[in-house]
Amino acid sequence: MIDRRSFMKLTAVGGGAVFISGLYGQTQAATTDKKAAASAYDDFYFVQLSDIHWGYSGAANPDALNTFKKTVATVNALEVQPDFIIFTGDLTHTTDDPKERRKRMAEFKEIAAGLKVKTVRFIPGEHDASLDNGAAFKENFGPTNYVFDHKGVHFIALDNVSDPGASIGDAQLDWLKNDLAKQAKDARIVVFTHRPLFDLVPKWDWATRDGDKAIGLLTPYSNVTVFYGHIHQENHHMTGQIAHHAAKSLIFPLPAPGSQDKRTPLPWDAAAPNNGLGFREVEAERKDSDYKITEFPVTRT
Repeated sequence: MIDRRSFMKLTAVGGGAVFISGLYGQTQAATTDKKAAASAYDDFYFVQLSDIHWGYSGAANPDALNTFKKTVATVNALEVQPDFIIFTGDLTHTTDDPKERRKRMAEFKEIAAGLKVKTVRFIPGEHDASLDNGAAFKENFGPTNYVFDHKGVHFIALDNVSDPGASIGDAQLDWLKNDLAKQAKDARIVVFTHRPLFDLVPKWDWATRDGDKAIGLLTPYSNVTVFYGHIHQENHHMTGQIAHHAAKSLIFPLPAPGSQDKRTPLPWDAAAPNNGLGFREVEAERKDSDYKITEFPVTRT
C-alpha cells in the first residue's frame, strides 16, 4: 500500500525543510524512508496559507497583484490535493474604508475560489477584523472561531484579532474551556490562530494579551499543536509540551523576532521576487501523534 508521504509531491515545484512536530517538537531532514500507513483512510494532510494581505500596495512587494494568484496555481499543482486548506488570517490588507474592506474580501474570495480543494477554511487576522470587531469578515467567511473534527483530530480555530486590544476575551476562553472539557486528555488537538498565543515579541504586537490563559487551558492535554501566522516567517517554539509553528507570508517577509528595533518588511529582491514567501503542508497520521510539516515556496508563473 502506498502511504500518504510517498505521493505528497509537487509537479514542477521545489520542496523545502521538513519538520516532525510532536510532544517534544523534534526536527529532522527529509529522508527516503516511507513508513507504510495502517489505512489509506486514516492519514491525511492539509495546507496552511497565511498573511496574503490582498489589497497591499508598496515597495515590499511590487508584484502584490500576482503573488496570491501564483500561490493558488502552486497549490493546485500539488500532485495529490490536501483534505482541506486553512487560511490563518490577514487575508486582506487593512483599510479604514468599510466599503473598500468588503471589496478586498470579495476579490480575495474570487481568487481563492480557484483552488481545486473545495474544503477551505478561514480565520481572520487583525488586518481583516480589528477595525470592525470582525463584522466584515463574518459577512464574507462566517464565524471567527469554531471547531471541527477530521479523521481523529480535533481542530479549534481561535480569534485573537477581532478585539483591537489583541485579546481572546473571557467569553471565547469560556467557549474554549467548555469545548476542551469534551475531549480526552490524550486527544489529538490542533489549534489555528493568527497571532502567537505566547509572548514572542510583544513590542512588535507578536503576542496575545491573554494568550497565557488559552495555553493554560490547553496544557493538561498531551497532544496539542498550534499553527499560526502574523509574523511572516517560519518559526517553531515550545510552551511545555505544546508545539507552536508560525507560517510564512504570501506578501512579504518580516525580520527575525526582535532582531531590530522596528518591525519593517524585508527589502524586495527583484532577482528573487518570491524570496521568503511560501506555504506549508501538514501531514497527520491517525496512529501517530506527530505531524510532518513541509515548507514550500511560491514558484508557479
